Amino acid sequence: MWRFFESRLIGRPQFLAAAFLLVYLLECVWLVRVQTPHITKIDPERAVRMEYGLAQWRGGPVAGTPESSLTAKPPEVAPAQTGRHLRMRDGFDQDRSPLYYLTAGAPMLICPSSWTPNLSLWHLLAATPYLFFGVMLGGSIWYVSRRLYGNAGGYIALTLYCFSPAMIVNVGGAQSLGEMGGIWGAFGTIWTAVAVAHTLYAPREVILWNWRRILLLGLSITLTVGNQFSLSLLVPVALLFMLWVAPVRKGSAFLIWGAASALAAGLLFASYLFKIELVCAAAAHARWLDFDPRSLAISLSYRHVAEAIFRGSPPLVLLLPAALVVFFFWKRARYFGNTAPLAIAALLLILGVVAPTFPAEGFHLAAFTFLFVFVAGVLVDLMETRRGPLVAAAVSGLLIASAFWNILELVRAR
Repeated sequence: MWRFFESRLIGRPQFLAAAFLLVYLLECVWLVRVQTPHITKIDPERAVRMEYGLAQWRGGPVAGTPESSLTAKPPEVAPAQTGRHLRMRDGFDQDRSPLYYLTAGAPMLICPSSWTPNLSLWHLLAATPYLFFGVMLGGSIWYVSRRLYGNAGGYIALTLYCFSPAMIVNVGGAQSLGEMGGIWGAFGTIWTAVAVAHTLYAPREVILWNWRRILLLGLSITLTVGNQFSLSLLVPVALLFMLWVAPVRKGSAFLIWGAASALAAGLLFASYLFKIELVCAAAAHARWLDFDPRSLAISLSYRHVAEAIFRGSPPLVLLLPAALVVFFFWKRARYFGNTAPLAIAALLLILGVVAPTFPAEGFHLAAFTFLFVFVAGVLVDLMETRRGPLVAAAVSGLLIASAFWNILELVRAR
């Protein structure tokens, strides 16, 4: 990380990306501010996760377990009233680990006792972890896209992200489910695994030399699984990508993936305060995936996915179908850099169809991040053709119009 801050590595692309991320941050903060006067009572599920997490930070019971539901109950909020997003069974959260609650409760450790939910600053403090995750996810999307497709690809993907209503609402929305940590982890799990696999061709000691990437991959897996158990499916998928990229070093790939997974397991174990009985009980109560194959035969399921995509990022109404047509009918566009994000996005969307209950929302958000990368890659390929200037002008106009529309809607929200 410190190498990134060397002067020779900071230039115009980095400053421009930082400017985009600053605009994104301001959009999220603005949404938090304008919603505060209209909030008469804190969302019950938000209160639950913050109170449970804060109680564990202060030495109380492990969040998301039966003991926490009995001793850390927020006023006028009971587990039975938490709705469909916090699914409890026998007192255990079926979808998340204590890490989810610890993240939500951490900012409240420094919250002055005089602050109440009626203050904008209270809600801004509560949103701080998700603001951080949102900015870091945007930076990751820019970095990956730029490495794959150059500056143009990085800017396209970052613009789609920064002006995506879904990515703003899920950070600054009053009823946000706090998904951004898991989404950042899912994105990082796949692309860190790919990056590690590429280094296996170097004639070095792969385990010791890759310790930083192993650490990063382990942290990504921790965020992914800790925030949504059903996203753990991406962990073995990451291994498959490593074997795809570096088939000649399968043993090394297994060792690195295993080391990162062991690190993630240790961190998640720590979130349970190293209580093995709680870990076993939580695993037994977890819903790793709500699989309902009947959803595949219902047209409404696909309509819901399409609406979620286009409502969450209006430019994709035009860009995604165009990118798919180009990808399937133009051989030049079918290479690893485009195939990988499309494959992951397709997998996540399919999981969103067969798991129509709460976890599907996490699948949709994660799919967005890979669709942004895929669309950026195909558009850059088109820009390198004879029609490149025309494509660049059309894409720029669409993205600028979308950005202005998004900002205008935020202003109207006041």
